[in-house]
Amino acid sequence: MLTDSPAWKNLETLYQDTKHTHLSDFYTMADDRNADFSITHDGLTLNYAKTHIDHAIRNALIDLATQQGVEDWRDKMFAGDKINNTEDRAVLHVALRAQNDETYTVNGRNVVPDVHDTLDRMERFVNAVHNGDWTGYRGKKIKRVINVGIGGSDLGPAMVTQALQPYHHEGIETYFVSNIDAADLTAALHGADADTTLFLIASKTFTTQETMENARSAKQWFLSQEDATADDISKHFIALSTNEDAVTAFGIPADNMFPFADWVGGRFSLWSSIGLSIALSIGFKNFRALLGGAHSMDHHFKSAPLQDNMPVMLALIGVWHRNFRNYGSLAILPYSQYLKRFPAFLQQLDMESNGKSVNRDEQKITYGTSPVLFGEPGTNGQHAFYQMLHQGTDIVPCDFIAALSPIPHYEDHHHKLLANMFAQTTALMDGRQTPDPPCRHFDGNRPSNLLLCDALSPHHLGMLIALYEHKIFVQGIIWELNSFDQWGVELGKSLTKSLLEKIALGKKSKHDISVEDYL
Repeated sequence: MLTDSPAWKNLETLYQDTKHTHLSDFYTMADDRNADFSITHDGLTLNYAKTHIDHAIRNALIDLATQQGVEDWRDKMFAGDKINNTEDRAVLHVALRAQNDETYTVNGRNVVPDVHDTLDRMERFVNAVHNGDWTGYRGKKIKRVINVGIGGSDLGPAMVTQALQPYHHEGIETYFVSNIDAADLTAALHGADADTTLFLIASKTFTTQETMENARSAKQWFLSQEDATADDISKHFIALSTNEDAVTAFGIPADNMFPFADWVGGRFSLWSSIGLSIALSIGFKNFRALLGGAHSMDHHFKSAPLQDNMPVMLALIGVWHRNFRNYGSLAILPYSQYLKRFPAFLQQLDMESNGKSVNRDEQKITYGTSPVLFGEPGTNGQHAFYQMLHQGTDIVPCDFIAALSPIPHYEDHHHKLLANMFAQTTALMDGRQTPDPPCRHFDGNRPSNLLLCDALSPHHLGMLIALYEHKIFVQGIIWELNSFDQWGVELGKSLTKSLLEKIALGKKSKHDISVEDYL
């Protein structure tokens, strides 16, 4: 068992030896701590100097990673082995950002040519929409793109599209519809002209309840236009899916379907055709730059020694906090309004991947896995929940994220933004020792990481996302989980279906349903 292993026991001893040492003492142990406890790659820096980690703890954490076979499992993932054992699938989203001369193999077949065929086709489509070669059924240019999807078919594309607003293609507005609550769809359709609106229906199976209900309503809205016909659907509906039969049955021509493989997990799919909304928003050159940033982080993760490996160390810091210092939450605090959807994106990426209490051998586990993630952009969060971060009874580690380059002409804003962020990390660490009155006393001793990129460009955003993808993978390996299935999610779906079928059997009309029928 993991908790009886030598590496785990050693870390428990180190925790006992250091648990009463204040974080500020760790920070002042050496003049070069910021340099020694930092990793930089390709314009992205992780600084973890303000954590309860010294050289001995770092070495012990690396021993844990080695004991758990992190490097071997990493190599299995890159090799296309079926490490998703419960679904018998490879986990190869790294192939989606591979260069065209690289080889990634699934079932003995190099999948990179297929990836680039799809990318090239996406590029031709994006360019056709942007230059007006692809028009609506009345011959007008597309102005509004509505992505209909949920989970990984929404959170990633919506987050990236928001984060890269300065790179948006002029003349295209992008909306995202995910919730089955009709308020979501009606908001996206408000003010829309059918002849200039393009719908992207994003569903791997093309059976997802929320997505298909919204898709059917969008189709009905389109066909309700005075002169629109079923033949016109081909100009306004695109499918991002693997299920051609369901796509064509819906009324979307097969030529309008952009596929992706079953080795692409939903929450890791923004790099695939699921990212078509991103490409339409920012242009394909910038979409390729996003992929290039992720590829840069892939190469770093694959080749850097563990101590100098950013995803590995970010993961190990999280394991130290979750399992040895017993911190159950993690705050994601981007000091960028463009990254306001990043905490929500990471909630799915982390908690759906590692929010599990059964290991990959189907045994119950007794140690903590995924923390509870939450967050909000700074400085907004400072005026909301930071009070709890500073003085609450629970200690919450924080990841502070910022770009160093300011928005042009707003340098003073950016200076104050960064000053706020760095001040928060110091306040969390040092606290304020004011005995009178007690309400002003801060213990401090609260850890944080800093993630700093040169600029919030497509390349750097790609790196940042891939960093967290690999971090979550490493933690899953250490905790002996399958990070790539989600049976808890599937249970809720099946129960919803059963409940709807049960109600339908006893009711003649939807209007006859009462609360008691759901109970």
